[in-house]
Amino acid sequence: MNRTRRLLTASLFVSGLLGFADTSLAKAKHNHHNGAALVGDKLKTNGHHVIDKKGPHTVSVETKDGKIAAFHVKHDTKGELPVKKYKTNKKMVQAGSIHYASYVQVQYLGTTWIGYSYVDEFGDEQIYWYPYDMVYDGDTGAVEYIPV
Repeated sequence: MNRTRRLLTASLFVSGLLGFADTSLAKAKHNHHNGAALVGDKLKTNGHHVIDKKGPHTVSVETKDGKIAAFHVKHDTKGELPVKKYKTNKKMVQAGSIHYASYVQVQYLGTTWIGYSYVDEFGDEQIYWYPYDMVYDGDTGAVEYIPV
């Protein structure tokens, strides 16, 4: 009886340690993309627009009246992938690598950012960020983004 209790306690302890080690090692990387720059002038025309292609994933948006109405990710073989919607007040991407003094107007200072994300085949989360005023119904379904 005593030996069985020790064995059970030890196995629970070891499985607990492995559980903590697994969660600390399995953190997915978040890759941030400037969705506003990828959409560019396509935002002015209504319809379905492909904005990015990463491996088997095709990222597209539907635009309507100068705003993003829907965000889609399609896998070549699996079809449509689930998309998660985030919001934050922190700027997660830079608009470009060269900054000019006159460029400050385009940086959307002090605004809310809406991010659409999917998980790729490597378990990494790809997030495409847009200023709140570029998205139809930005708050609906959006959860607060907490950086990893």
